Formats: sequence, C-alpha cells, structure tokens
Amino acid sequence: MSDITLSAAVRSNLLSLQNTASLLDTTQTRLATGNKVNSALDNPTSYFTAAGLNARASDLGNLLDSVSNAIQTIQAANDGITSITKLVESAQATANQAQQLSETVSTTVAATAGKVTGGAFTAVDFTNSGANNGQVTFNLTLDGGTQHAITVAYADVSGAANTAAVTASELATALNGKINTAQGTSGVNYASVDGSGQIVITSNTTGASSSVAIAGFSATNGATGSGIANGSNTGAAASTTSSVNPARGALIAQYNGLLDQIDQLSADAGYNGNNLLAGASTQLKVLFNEAGSSSLTITGKDASSSGLGLAALASTGFDTNASISTVLGKLKTATDTLRSDASSFGSNLSIVQTRQDFTKAIINTLQTGASNLTLADSNEEAANLLALQTRQSLSTKALSLASQSDQNVLRLLQ
Repeated sequence: MSDITLSAAVRSNLLSLQNTASLLDTTQTRLATGNKVNSALDNPTSYFTAAGLNARASDLGNLLDSVSNAIQTIQAANDGITSITKLVESAQATANQAQQLSETVSTTVAATAGKVTGGAFTAVDFTNSGANNGQVTFNLTLDGGTQHAITVAYADVSGAANTAAVTASELATALNGKINTAQGTSGVNYASVDGSGQIVITSNTTGASSSVAIAGFSATNGATGSGIANGSNTGAAASTTSSVNPARGALIAQYNGLLDQIDQLSADAGYNGNNLLAGASTQLKVLFNEAGSSSLTITGKDASSSGLGLAALASTGFDTNASISTVLGKLKTATDTLRSDASSFGSNLSIVQTRQDFTKAIINTLQTGASNLTLADSNEEAANLLALQTRQSLSTKALSLASQSDQNVLRLLQ
C-alpha cells in the first residue's frame, strides 16, 4: 500500500472516516451491551473495581440461602414451643380437674344382725321315740337377754306323720312358734333355712347389740337328728370407711398421655435435619459475612417432658391434694421455661432477620456501585451514535470532494 500516494486532503478525510468508524463501533458496542466498560481495556480501574464489588455481592447472595434456612429452623422451633406450651396447659387443666374432685370417697356398710348357722340338716327323727313323745332341746339367748330352753316335740311339728322324719322347713316353722312364745313376740321369723339346707337362728335386731347364743342341743326320748349347732354370734353396727377417689386415678392416664405427646412433638420440631428442641448439644451457627468473622450461634433447648422437669405419674400420683400441688408446681416451672425459651428464640430470630435485611441492602448497594462504574448512559450513547453517523456522512462527502480535485488534474492531461 506504500506505493499508493494519496493527497493530503484525501488522506486527512480518510483518517477522519477511520476515527469516526472506530467511534461508531465503540458506541454501538455500548448500546448493545449496556456497559461503557466491557473489559479491562476500556477502563482498568473501573472494570476491576466493579468486578470486586460484584464478586462480594455474589458471595453475600450465597450466604442469604443459609440465612433463610436458619430463619426457618428457628421458626420451626418456635412453632414447636407454642404447641408444647398448649400441651402443658392441657396437663395443668387435667391436674386441676383432679384436684377439684374430692380426695376420698366414703363407703357405708349396713348394720348386721347376730345369727348362728347350724350344720347341714339331715332330719330330726321322732319315729323311734315310742309313744311319739320324743323331743329336741337347746338353750337360746337373744340380744343378751334371758336364756330360754327351747324344746320341740313331735307333736309341735305341723303335718308330721308317725313314720316320717320332719323336714328342715317343718322344724323351722315349729322353732319360730316356740321362740316367739319364749320371747313374748308374735310372727317373727327367728328360724329359717338357707340355700344349703341349714337351719339359721337370727336375731330380730341389727347392730352391735344384736346377738344369738345357742348351747346344749340335745335329743331325748328316742328322737335323733342334727342341724342346730352350738355357738354364738354378735351383729355389727353400721360402719363408714374412706378410700381414695377412683375418679382421680382415671385422670392419670390422660396426664401421662399428654407427656408422651410432648415428647413426640419436640422430636418433630426440626427443619432440614436440624432440631433446636433436641437439647443443648444441638447448635445452629449462622454466618453473616463472606469471611465468616460475623456470625451468630444459637444453642438448642430440651423441650421434651424430661427436659421440662416432668415425669409420668404412678397410679397414686393424684391420690392426695399435696401430690397434685407438687405436680402443678412442676407444670408451672415447665411453662416458665417454655416462655423463656420462646423469648430467646424470638430474640435470635429478630437478629437473623435484621441481618438478612441488612445483607440484601448491602448486596443492592454493591451492585449499584458496580453498575455506576460500568453501565453506559443509553441516551448519551444514542446521541453519540447520531452525531457520529452525521459526521461519517460529512466525512464521506468531504472525501468525495477531495477526490474530485485530483480528478480535475487528470482532465488537464487529457
């Protein structure tokens, strides 16, 4: 190209066109990318400064994911404490319900009458008594009164045949008549027959003063038999005994079931494999800057029933008001502990959320600063493009005019 000689005017216009074309390329690149600094060649200081700002913004953006997970972990623990508090309150209501029931219940046993029961009745047989004058005799004392000799002869037994032994029922009927006569009473059934065929002599009164004493049973004049036994028995007065109210014991299973639910709920309060209600051994560390020099460590709490100082009750746990008061005291302590834990988690959650908002603001600041160093002004670049296009047109026209001057010399030589 060195063999080609251009006039000074042409060369000047050509150079102007080349500069204009270069500026057009630069302006069009800025409009296309939106950046006035696209590489270190454009502006090394702005380029590397913006790169550093964007790199830090990116690092902080990556930390936001872990901060977000930390917020959800703390929130899960707080939700767990809220639900456990409700279960503890239900346990308190159960204990209060037990305390409102009477501590004991009374059982009254009715007064009993003194009675003597003989052996199994076989018969009193008068058939071998000759002349049918055989008899049985025993001494009877009722209610500590006068002892009476009660004698029953064959003739006293209603319906007895000469050749038949009397039945227990027939003998009891005869005995009632004799005892009523001796006692000066009428129509009282002192003698009866139980379901085992035994003759029973019973006092006509009840209580501690009621008694029956039989002694000296004998059969005479050929009569034989058994069924009236020697012995004595005193009746009992009415008595009242107190025992633990069984309705209280029925509430223990309900109370223990609530403690079991507390244990299950505390075990389910984790998020992404991290449970802050599993005990102090569980810790959550949240990083707030890319260097790791700014962080917050959150220590877990033990929100299980044992961690709250609560234990399953034995079958006698609600027997006394004192034991229930002890249980209520432990439940009050558990409630206070849960409220303290909730306050601690709430404070930590506030700190993490504040740092999250701060990090987002810092990221925005860094990105804005980087943009200020590298972004192009679209309006300015559009105006530049229009001006350069106009300059290019003018330069092209000027180059054409310069070329025409050289052509005029050629016409002189023709």
